[in-house]
Amino acid sequence: MSSPQKFNYQSRHHRLMGVQIVGTGSFVPDNVVTNEDLASLGLDADWIVQRTGIRERRHLPPEMTTSDMAVQAARRALESSGTAPADIDLLLLATFTPDRLLPATATTVQDQLGLHCGAMDLVAACAGFMYALNTGMQYIATGSCQRVLVVGADANSRVVSPQDTKAFPIFGDGAGAVVLAPGSPDQGALASTLGADGAGADLLCRATGGVAETYDPERWYLEMDGRSVFKWAVRLVEEVSQNMIAAAELHLDDIDWWFLHQANVRILDAAVSALKIDPEKVVMQLDRYGNTSSASVPLAMDETFRAGKLKPGQHLLMSGFGAGLAWGTTVFRW
Repeated sequence: MSSPQKFNYQSRHHRLMGVQIVGTGSFVPDNVVTNEDLASLGLDADWIVQRTGIRERRHLPPEMTTSDMAVQAARRALESSGTAPADIDLLLLATFTPDRLLPATATTVQDQLGLHCGAMDLVAACAGFMYALNTGMQYIATGSCQRVLVVGADANSRVVSPQDTKAFPIFGDGAGAVVLAPGSPDQGALASTLGADGAGADLLCRATGGVAETYDPERWYLEMDGRSVFKWAVRLVEEVSQNMIAAAELHLDDIDWWFLHQANVRILDAAVSALKIDPEKVVMQLDRYGNTSSASVPLAMDETFRAGKLKPGQHLLMSGFGAGLAWGTTVFRW
């Protein structure tokens, strides 16, 4: 893998008001995999904590798939919002670990939930939920839909090789979901952006599984240039967060909660240091779940919502970033 000559952090932003999140839900498998459990793979428990901040993660049992997790998270979001399945107008599933390449895993989730609406997958890896959330908000803001179900779910343990001692300890499995609905004129995305820098596509990828080349079983698993992705992510979080807060005409102190993609504790610590954020405002569950890709932002939001910490009028900054290289950041008024 070769790093691009320079990274691109530029993207346009937009404003989407009149949108609210009326319910959240999440799901993680029961199977807890501790750092000590990975010792048999030649991995040092203390090294994992020092380099990533992760102490344990969840792995799917053999009989479960991405759609199973998505269904559980979605059901909980529907219940918390008091929304009947018949009232959902659109289902968006962010995942890069689909049950199968065809059809979209969203259709399996739709069937299991008993929905009668359009259903599609969105693939943007760790930025997937933010891409799906922004898409769903567009449908609400334009009046095309009254209820949109947005889910982020990934079975990372199925696509990362246990022999990859640098990547395997980082990832965990999980799902998170939200229900979007029309809100007041003061609710919604004060500023939001989606971006990508395809020059860095090879830095984090699965090389086999499409039609670009012949099937190579040795390259079926995820491949990552961790150092380059880390450097990109650290600068991205700082620069794009500042840009979106300014575009929302707010100050850093106005952000009540930071829901940053849980990729590595060093990325989160760097953001706290560079932006001078109150650490208590940065929601952290990386130590318990690892990097759950598209599930990390909605999973953290669900835990915060159910703890009664999200209040009307509060400002949230949500940011997902990863393979593509792709990112999505939104300043949202609850």
